[in-house]
Amino acid sequence: MSLHDPLPSEGTDITERRLLQSIVEVARHVFDSAAASIFLVDDDTGELVFEAVSGEGEKHLLGMRFPAGTGIAGWVAASGQPLIVDDVSEVTQFAHDAAESTGYVPRSIMAAPLIRYEECIGVLEVLDRSNPTRGDLADVDLLALIAAQAAYGLELLLRLRHANTTPTDDIHVLLQRIAARIPKGARTTHPTAAKLLAMADDLLA
Repeated sequence: MSLHDPLPSEGTDITERRLLQSIVEVARHVFDSAAASIFLVDDDTGELVFEAVSGEGEKHLLGMRFPAGTGIAGWVAASGQPLIVDDVSEVTQFAHDAAESTGYVPRSIMAAPLIRYEECIGVLEVLDRSNPTRGDLADVDLLALIAAQAAYGLELLLRLRHANTTPTDDIHVLLQRIAARIPKGARTTHPTAAKLLAMADDLLA
């Protein structure tokens, strides 16, 4: 298995699940949305597999699969491009039947690809975000940044496995570096950064 091997969607281990769950929790918080989710692409079948969900559907969607190319997530996975749709009824990419099968039909969707070695390995979706104050371009840039963090995190875990290094050891080193960069006596921090650090603390628990 080389570093260019695909990340498996089925059987994702507990560390990967926690990483992906932390990403969707942050995305949902940042956009004040009804739900956020990450699909990973099954390398054998091309299917989109729910691997992390926050909000609507979080209790029953994990592991649900959709055929390659299904809906907006399928379009984003195939094109490798992010997409914001403020009214799903106005676009042909939206798959109403697939949405109904999840138990929640959104009004709006934001989606961005998870890119690894210039290939799409998954899709981050945000459903029904609150009225944007940043504007669509700023929102899609922010969503793409969060999706990139998910892809980087998965790549780091893969490299750690190949190096026979435990993720916890390297996370401790990473957190020590972050702590060293926080100004002494600082009393405030960005709420999203605080949430990410809290999730890191939970991962290490």
